[in-house]
Amino acid sequence: MGLGINLFGHNPPFIQTAISEQLQQGMHIGVQNTLAGEVAQLISELTGAERVTFSNTGTEAVMTAVRIARAATKRPKIAIFTNSYHGHFDSVLVRATMTEYAKKAARRIIAAKSGSFIGRLAQPIQALFTANLNPKAVPAAPGIPNSAAADVLILEYGNEHSLKLIRKHRRELAAVLVEPVQSRCPELQPREFLQQLRQITQELGIVLIFDEMVTGFRIHPGGAQAHFGVKADIATYSKIVGGGLPLSVIAGKASYMNYIDGGQWQFGDDSTPQVPTTFFAGTFCKHPLALAAARATLQHLKISGIELHNELNQRTTQLVNDLNTHMTQQGIAIKFTSFGSFFAVAASQSAVPPMAINLLSYHLITKGIHLRQGDKGGFLSTAHTEEDINLIKKAFIDSINELRNEGFINN
Repeated sequence: MGLGINLFGHNPPFIQTAISEQLQQGMHIGVQNTLAGEVAQLISELTGAERVTFSNTGTEAVMTAVRIARAATKRPKIAIFTNSYHGHFDSVLVRATMTEYAKKAARRIIAAKSGSFIGRLAQPIQALFTANLNPKAVPAAPGIPNSAAADVLILEYGNEHSLKLIRKHRRELAAVLVEPVQSRCPELQPREFLQQLRQITQELGIVLIFDEMVTGFRIHPGGAQAHFGVKADIATYSKIVGGGLPLSVIAGKASYMNYIDGGQWQFGDDSTPQVPTTFFAGTFCKHPLALAAARATLQHLKISGIELHNELNQRTTQLVNDLNTHMTQQGIAIKFTSFGSFFAVAASQSAVPPMAINLLSYHLITKGIHLRQGDKGGFLSTAHTEEDINLIKKAFIDSINELRNEGFINN
């Protein structure tokens, strides 16, 4: 569904109408559009954000949120977590060292043998690997300088020892950037960890940024913040909120968002900017067509209420349950997971080779089912019928059976 964009299907009539009507009014770029205030107000109502501004892509939104955090705290570094994705600017295209990945792989092997004599014997090693995290970041791709990685800590999501590292580096950390439910590892949904992270960052004056590109407006009208009961300082959104057009959102507490425009002040009187402003700009920010689609999307969510999400989430959960029941009955070590209307293979809970998961995507394509490339995840929309969901289910079962018959998946 458009990599998670199309919550209401590929061509919902109410968004089509909104775009068509706005198109008749022309493309007014460079001036403040009245739609911007309306959309910002709707976002504030649904998420509780005090102030809102707009950019075009998720990358731009996260980049701006990080810049705001550094401006507000006057600290240079940020912390992110392994397996998270925050766009394609240099500061977040970093990864942990290969040693850390090797340690994590060893821990998984030990955990898989936990009931055996060897597993019990290796438990002290597992505990040692869990407690001794190296937060050093290295470039994740060619073209990214080491200097970009130098200002980033890479932590392990859900690991309490990551919180200790945040305390250790508190004097240099501007922000902790978190994808509340990682699209690359959606089976990990650490509510308690997120609540502890909120408490620690608040205590230490570190900005907590939620990257809600995938989770925003999906699990709940208020996103992952509402679902987990955690209020971030800044949150970034895209995908669903744009109604199919390029739009991203930076929203949060006024004390941080004021670094965009100086806060509440105006020309012609004695008021002045309350804080120094950082740099933020973009020719196509607040594009009228994108704002029209966003307004239609948010109004539909507001009118529909939580019932829309509850029903769609339940249908996705049922799909995953049906698939997992079949895998268990057939003795196939694949487990599916979901978060809201997003579902995927739970890689950390499945015992199949990566090659089989990659081939699964190709088998599904031949049956008309398209998954995201990186995490092999899929999305349900309100436009999916029961017949559609049954076809999806059958495509997965048939594809996995084919891979088993070909020897890529063992019982």
